[in-house]
Amino acid sequence: MGALIGLGFGLGLALIWSAFVLPRSTKEKNRSPDRLTALLASAGMQNVSSRNLIGLCVALGVIALAVMQILSGTLPVAVVFGAIAAYIPLTVVKGRAAKRQREFAEVWPEAVDHLASGVRAGMSLPEALVGLSSRGPEPLRPAFEKFALDYQVTGRFGDSLDLLKDSLADPVGDRVVEALRIAREVGGGDLGRLLRNLSSYLRDDLHTRSELESRQAWTVNGARLAVAAPWIVLLLMCFQPEIIQRYRSPAGALVLAGGALLCVVAYRLMMRIGRLPVDRRILA
Repeated sequence: MGALIGLGFGLGLALIWSAFVLPRSTKEKNRSPDRLTALLASAGMQNVSSRNLIGLCVALGVIALAVMQILSGTLPVAVVFGAIAAYIPLTVVKGRAAKRQREFAEVWPEAVDHLASGVRAGMSLPEALVGLSSRGPEPLRPAFEKFALDYQVTGRFGDSLDLLKDSLADPVGDRVVEALRIAREVGGGDLGRLLRNLSSYLRDDLHTRSELESRQAWTVNGARLAVAAPWIVLLLMCFQPEIIQRYRSPAGALVLAGGALLCVVAYRLMMRIGRLPVDRRILA
């Protein structure tokens, strides 16, 4: 009986030790990335960490604050422009991610057509995917080059598809990859029909979204102009010391804080009213 109790006690200690010392499972390692990391991946900047991006935002904010403090001699004004400068890197990354997603959406139908042509010519699905690294649309080639290299080295089609999804970091790409994975696992002679239907669906979706975005553009541009105009005027006022010094008082600081809050709320409200449904990586 004592030996059994000792064995159970030792087993418990071993389990506790393994929880802290042994490597974590693959499932825990593959946690969903934070929002900044996902944003950088969508922008094609996987080599940049979220810490580097935050550091750049802080550095730009501090530099802008110091420059505006020297220029205007008014701390509330310097703080406002420091906050604006700190947000610029995030704006650039978001713009790059949106531009990259639009470019991918425009070329995915062509890429699927290449796959369908390769399958009709008698190529296997992995061979057709590898062929996109040289014959596919230019924006997609780097991701398919990584897929081709990984598949040639490992020979594991499923793992190579996961790498392709990570390289693309694109919601449309996720749907295409998962459709190809299902077609590969299920098999059968309907792969060509699936690819043709997928290409037709992607073209219809692209056409509809392009029309909606062209109608939405005036709302977005109007919101940006309305928000930027007062701060451009404030920047010009920094060259008139007798006017800008009025913002040194508590009342002036309150006016700036209230104006900044109203601009943020109004911009977010206008963007929310005019925005289109955004594709999210639910299959990542």
